[in-house]
Amino acid sequence: MVGYCGDLLLVDFMGIEGPYFGLKGGWLTFWVTVACATDMMLFGYDQGVFGGVIVTKDFLDVLDLHGNASLIGTITALYDVGCLVGALAAMYIGERLGRKRTIILGTSIMSVGALLQTAAYGVPQMIVGRIVAGIGNGINTSTAPVWQGETSQIKWRGKLVIIELVLNVAGYSLSNWMTFAFSFVPGPASWRFPLAFQFIFVFILYATVPWLPESPRWLLSHDRTENAQQIIADLEDKDVNDPYVIAAYTEIVSAVQYEREHNVPWMDLLRGKTGDQGGTCVIRRMLLGAGAQAMQQLAGINVTSYYLPTVLMESVKLSETLSRLLAACNSVSYLIASTLAIPKIDRWGRRKLMIWCALGQGVCYLLITVLLRFNEKPDYPHQKEVAAAAVAFFFCYYLFFGCSFQGIGWLLPVELNSLSMRTKGAALGTATNWATNFMVVEVTPIGIRNLGWKFYIIWTVFNFSFIPIVYFFYPETANRALEDIDLFFRENQSVFVNGNPEAVSVARPARYEEIERDLTDQSTSVSKAKQELSNEGQIEYHETV
Repeated sequence: MVGYCGDLLLVDFMGIEGPYFGLKGGWLTFWVTVACATDMMLFGYDQGVFGGVIVTKDFLDVLDLHGNASLIGTITALYDVGCLVGALAAMYIGERLGRKRTIILGTSIMSVGALLQTAAYGVPQMIVGRIVAGIGNGINTSTAPVWQGETSQIKWRGKLVIIELVLNVAGYSLSNWMTFAFSFVPGPASWRFPLAFQFIFVFILYATVPWLPESPRWLLSHDRTENAQQIIADLEDKDVNDPYVIAAYTEIVSAVQYEREHNVPWMDLLRGKTGDQGGTCVIRRMLLGAGAQAMQQLAGINVTSYYLPTVLMESVKLSETLSRLLAACNSVSYLIASTLAIPKIDRWGRRKLMIWCALGQGVCYLLITVLLRFNEKPDYPHQKEVAAAAVAFFFCYYLFFGCSFQGIGWLLPVELNSLSMRTKGAALGTATNWATNFMVVEVTPIGIRNLGWKFYIIWTVFNFSFIPIVYFFYPETANRALEDIDLFFRENQSVFVNGNPEAVSVARPARYEEIERDLTDQSTSVSKAKQELSNEGQIEYHETV
């Protein structure tokens, strides 16, 4: 027997009864992570699959794209335009529908786009399919990290969002091996099957998202209080009247009330106005979140994610088969590097990882630039050696990026934005990601062909510039409750954070722990008082009887 009530799926099947198939605590969080990670894995698969498709002979024959680098770049990049539109739409849709229903909507749109691409016989249909799939992906990628962040415990939030991005890389790796394997298959199956494989992820999302809990923070921000406290209790595997659950519920309610009083309409934000409610640092926090996403793309990751076989064929002068194989092998090392961030993301903090890895990325691109310069000299006697070294530093670049900006770029917009602006802030960050992504993907084929080794100077400069940007402007968010971060921005109006010990400490400041303990103690007192009143009422009732 299955029934649906509000956001709770009630199940009585083979002895399992209650919401979410009887799951609570870690197992419930696990399945939320499965859904969010599948969404991001689909995103990663889409990132990598088209890079292998556009060098497939049958694809180029069917769409008549031989020698047309500009049109190939446009078809590839229009996916990012669709993602940008979807991310902007999520600012409005996501706040009205909630996290779950927004993901279902985005998944449905993506499935239509995947079908159009798989069945394409001309450039116009492929372009429409790319844009439609992008719209769905933009909606999903704006929503999944927010849903994960708002349903996770403090100690797990960073790790779980990073796990999502690790599986994003796993999707990218899978797409590289898929296109490499199918490059040996003749005919249309060599590119149509890899595109159709997206439906595996779509089916998993349809099977998981509908029965999982909505974000309690979203419910409370929309006055749907009837389920929010129960969802908090289920996620923590505690009783609904447990002092910790009451404290968490009260803290979120207080944050919602505060943000309503300090909310700033979009039109005022666009004009740079915050009125007399500037204490929440809304614009600053949104810009920091969007900046993290911009840095992720301007680091140059999609120069290689979308085009690594093309880069290796045209810049390093390798064969198609070897380029595909190296791209697939690189995706595995990228995946391994991304998993290294899981235990370190809270231990080392966001700032240190971003600063040190930006330095590593900059050095890698600098050496790639120098090596490709010698590789392009017609009379240089060691061209094979410098080409091999350049490939090694492409691999090394992925190690640094996988440990840092790959996950942190998506995590910071969730953590930095306040509750009332989290959906808008995450969507704006995602829109920034896709806007810069479009620029990178559009110019890369033309840049490689026309500028040669000089094209890689651009990404060298960008990576080195991230070091002072993070050092001066980005506060640490590791080991903080989302409400801790709200309090920090209310109390610290200066845009420079490098001199503030609370802003740069990896450990949670003791003051925030004291505030939480006081709130928990108050909740314990309230809970005891309610229990005493209830007991007194029962005694009076029995005496009367």
